Amino acid sequence: MIYLCRHGQTFHNREGRLQGRTESDLTPLGLMQARAMGALLHDLVRRDPPAPWRLVASPLRRARATAEAIGERLGLEVGFDERLVEIDVGEWSGRLREEVHGENPHLMGDDAWGFQAPGGETYEAMMARLISWLDEQAAEPERRLIVVSHGVAGRLLRGAYAGLPREETLRLDIPQDAIYRLASGQIDRFDCAPVGEPA
Repeated sequence: MIYLCRHGQTFHNREGRLQGRTESDLTPLGLMQARAMGALLHDLVRRDPPAPWRLVASPLRRARATAEAIGERLGLEVGFDERLVEIDVGEWSGRLREEVHGENPHLMGDDAWGFQAPGGETYEAMMARLISWLDEQAAEPERRLIVVSHGVAGRLLRGAYAGLPREETLRLDIPQDAIYRLASGQIDRFDCAPVGEPA
């Protein structure tokens, strides 16, 4: 079983910037989202048969901070794996999404547009590293993992787990206030308690 989380909102998210491998800290809302994920996971894990859980995250700062908030709630140490990092968007890193779309109107409407970045990562390369990570994990039902990753990385990880075609994988939701459970060949979504923008 894997509980898969996306990091909370970052300043780049709020500004509409493409993050890729660039660093951006959690906003106050993002930290609240991370704590809400920790609370939801606390409830979900207690419903499952007793077993040791591992918490693993992308080493990028936004995922690390989210994982640390979750780990604090669950009493778990955070481990890191480079294969869980976000897509590398090359020359588009840190740029406003609106600007990139304005300069590349031919990519509008293409679900795979993020993989077209000059100097960026391909779909095939990203999928290969995520499958490599997934293949190394314990088999079900012994698998007990809580994973904190990113929007595109989490989307591809779910697609790899479910054996979805590329087109369907690229249309999967990437919320920052929900958790996905990957177990017994099924994927279930659990929404966190709503949090509002801090005053």
